[in-house]
This record gives sequence, C-alpha cells and structure tokens, in this order.
Amino acid sequence: MPSKQILLVEDNPDLHQLTRHALGQEDEVVWARDGQQALDYLWARGEHAARDPSEQPALVILDMNLPMLSGLQVLRQLRENPLTEVTPVVMLTSSSEPDDVRACYRSGANGYVAKPVAFAQYRRKVASLRDFWLGVNETASLN
Repeated sequence: MPSKQILLVEDNPDLHQLTRHALGQEDEVVWARDGQQALDYLWARGEHAARDPSEQPALVILDMNLPMLSGLQVLRQLRENPLTEVTPVVMLTSSSEPDDVRACYRSGANGYVAKPVAFAQYRRKVASLRDFWLGVNETASLN
C-alpha cells in the first residue's frame, strides 16, 4: 500500500505517541495538538500557509476533547468547508456515551471509535482503523 498522510488531532502527548506507534511507519502522520491547529493545517493558514490546501490527508483521526475548539466543533467546520467536506474523519475518543456517538455522526463523522484502556486492544483498534480507511476504503477527491 503506498504511503498516505494521516492528520492526528490529539492533545495528549502520550496518546499521540501510542497512536502513532499503532499506526505503524508506512504513512506520514501529522500531529495537531488542538482543534485550531488542525483547521490551520487543513486549510493552509498561519504556520501552514505554504502548504497546498488541495492536498488533504487521506484520514483525519480526531479526539473529541480538545483545547481551543472541541473535536465536534472542528468536525462541523470541516463539513462546512469545500476543502474538507469529503475528507474522511474518524473520531477516536474516550467517550462511549450514545449522545456523543450520535452527535458525531449527525455532524458528519465517518467513524467513531472509543479508546480502549488496554494497550494491546488500543493498538489493534488503531491498526484496524488505519487498514480500513487507508487500505480498503475509496476516498473522494476535491475535483
């Protein structure tokens, strides 16, 4: 499978490292520490102004509980912008509350994964997520 880019939006450095490890080395992982950094990266603003916004990641993995803007706020903004309206977004979060799951799907999430506590389970879920979204799923382009 050719290398693809993943945007990981996670404010916890330990979970960032754990997720990055579980994703493997085959793909480029860009890390945004909060919702505003994620939007700046995706829309090529601020420190990312030189980036080509027409080249979107193959997958955004988005935590719900973020500083600056919540994951749900980020998701809603992504779906309202033509640059990111079709970018696959999977919520990877600690909540398994039905209201949170429903809110994310209603706001345009493509998937919702509750973070397991056990390392081995976490690693398997993240690896499966990557395999499906980058290896099996067909993504739409902006063109």
